[in-house]
Amino acid sequence: MQAKEITEAASLADFTSESLIEAQLSGRDAAAAIQELSRLLRREMRVPDILQFYHAALNREYLLSTAMEDGMAFPHARLPGFDQLSFALGRTSDPIQWGSKKTIPVSLVILTAVPATDATAYLSLLSAMARLGKEPETLNRIRTAKSAKEIFPLLRRVKLRRFGIAPH
Repeated sequence: MQAKEITEAASLADFTSESLIEAQLSGRDAAAAIQELSRLLRREMRVPDILQFYHAALNREYLLSTAMEDGMAFPHARLPGFDQLSFALGRTSDPIQWGSKKTIPVSLVILTAVPATDATAYLSLLSAMARLGKEPETLNRIRTAKSAKEIFPLLRRVKLRRFGIAPH
C-alpha cells in the first residue's frame, strides 16, 4: 500500500490491529520478545521474511538499545519489501531486563516494520509512540488492560502529528 497525505488525525491504532497485540509475552528477554512480535507481524502478512526481519531488528537493538526509562522499548527494522508501516505491541506483567547491559526494565515492547523508503511516516509514528510515555493515564490503562481487545482502542487516543503521510 502506498502512503498518502493525512486528511484526518491518524492514531497509533491506524498502524496496527488487535491481532498484532500480545497482552502477555512469554519471552523473558529482548531476543524472545522481538521473536514473538516478529511472528505476529509475519502471521498478519506485514513482513515478507520473518528471519530477515527478526535478525535486522535484533541486530539493530543490540547496536543501540531503544529502551526508555518509562519501561517501553521500540525495536524496529527498516528493510525493502515492506509496503506498509506497521507495528506489533507486546506486554509483560514482569518487566524484562532490556538491552545489552540489561539495565532498563521494560514491560511494553513496540516492534515496528518500517518500509525502506518511508522515513517521514516512521518519524511521525515514533514521535507518537514517545508521546505515549508522556500520557501516564493511557499508558497505565494499556499496562493493566486484560486483553488485546481492551488495549487496541486505547491506541486511538494517541494521535500522530501531521507530517504529510498517513498509514493507508
